[in-house]
Amino acid sequence: MEQSLRQSACVSCRGGEPPLSEDEIQALRPQVPTWNVMRGDGVTRLERAFSFPDFKSAMAFAVKVGELADREDHHPDLYVAWGRVRVEFWTHKIGGLHRNDFIMAAKVDELMEP
Repeated sequence: MEQSLRQSACVSCRGGEPPLSEDEIQALRPQVPTWNVMRGDGVTRLERAFSFPDFKSAMAFAVKVGELADREDHHPDLYVAWGRVRVEFWTHKIGGLHRNDFIMAAKVDELMEP
C-alpha cells in the first residue's frame, strides 16, 4: 500500500520530469478533498482558501505554513488578507503539479486540525 501524503516527505524536484497527468492528479485528490485544482496561465495548481476570525490569526497560520515549507523545502504562494489566507502550490521547475504539491497540501490541512 502506498504511503499517505501526510506521512510522505517532499523529494527534490530537479526539473525535466513531466507534471502529473490528469489520472495521477485524480488518484491523489481524495487525500486533499478540500483543495481545488486550478488551471490558469498555462499552469495547473492546487489552491485552498482558509478563513480566520481576524488578521492576527491569519498571519499566525501563514507563518506556520512558511515554517512547514522550509522544513519540507517546498514553498507555496501565500496570499494573506484580513481573516483569510489563500495557499497555492505548484512546482515551478516543471510548470505544473508534482506529488510534492499534494504532500504539502495534506500537511497544510494537518496544521488546521486541533
